Amino acid sequence: MSLDPVVLSRLQFAWVIAFHFLLPAFTVGLASFIAVLEGLHLATGREIYFRISTFWIKIFAVSFGMGVVSGIVMPFQIGTNWSRFSDAAADVISPLLAYEGLTAFFLEAAFLGVLLFGRNLVPRWAHFVAALMVALGTLFSTFWILATNSWMQTPAGYEIVNGRFLPKDWLQVIFNPSFPYRLAHTVDAVYITTGFVVVGVAASYLRSGRFVDEARTMLSMTLWLLTVLVPLQFFLGDAHGLNTLEHQPAKLAAIEAIWDTHSRVALNLFAIPDEKAETNRYELAIPDLGSLILTHDPNGTVRGLKDWPADERPSPVIVPFFGFRVMVGIALVMLGVVVASLWLRSRGELFDARWFLWLCTLASPLGFVAVLAGWATTEVGRQPWTVYGLLRTADSVSPSLTGFDVAVSFAGYCIVYLVMFSAGFALMVRLIRLGPAEAAVEPDAIESGRPQHPVQALPSTGAGGRS
Repeated sequence: MSLDPVVLSRLQFAWVIAFHFLLPAFTVGLASFIAVLEGLHLATGREIYFRISTFWIKIFAVSFGMGVVSGIVMPFQIGTNWSRFSDAAADVISPLLAYEGLTAFFLEAAFLGVLLFGRNLVPRWAHFVAALMVALGTLFSTFWILATNSWMQTPAGYEIVNGRFLPKDWLQVIFNPSFPYRLAHTVDAVYITTGFVVVGVAASYLRSGRFVDEARTMLSMTLWLLTVLVPLQFFLGDAHGLNTLEHQPAKLAAIEAIWDTHSRVALNLFAIPDEKAETNRYELAIPDLGSLILTHDPNGTVRGLKDWPADERPSPVIVPFFGFRVMVGIALVMLGVVVASLWLRSRGELFDARWFLWLCTLASPLGFVAVLAGWATTEVGRQPWTVYGLLRTADSVSPSLTGFDVAVSFAGYCIVYLVMFSAGFALMVRLIRLGPAEAAVEPDAIESGRPQHPVQALPSTGAGGRS
């Protein structure tokens, strides 16, 4: 069997990005959470916020370091595996990524050291500013990366000269048709992902009766945030879907496994798309609901995949179809957790219902699954294009690349990433097991010149807690 360099390059890039994406999905939200904790500590002087922030900064350091290492590989791959895409789109893509370096990397490089190592060296307000700047840097990074990816999804503000994309209007390039929806949807998703990790860690402490004061604070404040963000995500997702219907109708048809164009489309709850037969097997659908959800009109018309030639359809269809359903299913579970938290809070049992604490612990990794499912839906749904409708993926791969070359490098990436991420994950688990118990220097001692002494973070025996 011959090794297809295009297929293998797609799989290799998917492997690298999937692992890397797990880290920004966590660190973007965690940086903002740390900034909030530092701000609350500065405003209230309560040491509990100081202890929680110090605890999460350690975990942030590990995940951020892994993110930097894994992120370096991606532009390297663009040159080795996708040189024709790199050459054709360099005048658009390169400046966008350079803007990320000038904004995000500048802030992170300038203030990350203060955040990680300056606790005992700078006043409390300066440490808060450092946390705020690092959080802002992660959001700038998100902005530029999504602007780049969104331009590839819905290109605008360009002209093609001698086979190369040249920018004509940078505002149109950056704020292309799908960018605002993609940015809002993704930022909300990564905040939710981080929120459920924090909730899961807090719930595990409460179940074991350790660090009860810290756990109660983390659980309560994060669940209040999720009470806003989780329902908001449904509205943002709906707006993103309407944008996809307008600008990438073939992707939407693949997401819903719709083959024929017609009105009053059914909503496919489950099916096995059969691309060869151009139909669905084992279909379970609700009549007419698809048009209402997808177009906001019960009589709305949705184009089917048969409107496009077979070589211009997203493939394999099964990936966006099930990826979308995994994402939505997890969102419904998350909404259930939020509703349950409100019910328990009203009964004064939020910190004591063991079934709910177990639910929070088990739900903690769901955000990562959801963002990967959403990413797979978006990227496979764009196929067979690298730049949607303009540059094919098959025409983007490096011309001299062989299947054997990619297979060897792919195997190497698999081994290295499994080792690196396993080690990093084990270290973060170890830090979580240790908890916010390590003695920390009281920051007021730095500002006042008093002798520094440790602030002990001992398990609490407060109301509703277990020592």
